[in-house]
Amino acid sequence: MLDGAVAVVTGGSRGIGRAVAETLARSGARVVVGYHSQAEAAQEVVDGITAAGGVAVAHRADLRERAQADALIGAAQARFGRVDILVNNAGRTMDGLLLRMRDDDWSEVLRADLDGAFFCLRAAARPMLRQRSGRIVNIASVAGLVGNAGQANYSAAKAGLIGLTRAAAAELGSRQVTVNAVAPGWIETDMTAAVPAAVRESVLGRVPLGRLGRPEDVAQAVLFLASPGAAYITGTVLVVDGGLTMAG
Repeated sequence: MLDGAVAVVTGGSRGIGRAVAETLARSGARVVVGYHSQAEAAQEVVDGITAAGGVAVAHRADLRERAQADALIGAAQARFGRVDILVNNAGRTMDGLLLRMRDDDWSEVLRADLDGAFFCLRAAARPMLRQRSGRIVNIASVAGLVGNAGQANYSAAKAGLIGLTRAAAAELGSRQVTVNAVAPGWIETDMTAAVPAAVRESVLGRVPLGRLGRPEDVAQAVLFLASPGAAYITGTVLVVDGGLTMAG
């Protein structure tokens, strides 16, 4: 499906990013696994892809810094000669009630979750426009659609990412570069594993499909949007939440 394509996956060392990197590689893409601090985990992803017959490399980048985002995309071009797919997955949470949230906690999440995605999107758009082809998939969140108490910074960042997705789709579409977002709900990752059991059970009771999502559920949505079959889809948000937001 993606034979020969070059994909850059940020935050690719664990959770959703890892599942995306592995899924794209199984579909034939050559993958650059971007990471910030989890060097060993990123190398495990690369080793697993390589052992399965795929092609992958790891690249460290602090995407809060524009120069490092540029360097990540540049490294993919230098190694493989092109960039066909960008998956903006890197981000973090620093939760807290609005009135108690420190300024630094607000700024840090916006920098990591929104600024970094913007820097990478802009850097990847340049070669994609020259190629007259490309797929950009931003990993947003249902928190960016409906908000989430205790996550004003995260909700704002993800809502901003959805706005960025639509603006970029409008600007890049004439060169056949699509830009879409995937908005996961509650997914079984390290982040959600730290949530108290009572909260998890409460959320699970509102999911019509009766289970939390798996990283692979999100990865399959990304694969579709990155594939030739999604060539006429741009500026959309694909919600992967088991029906949580539908249920209210």
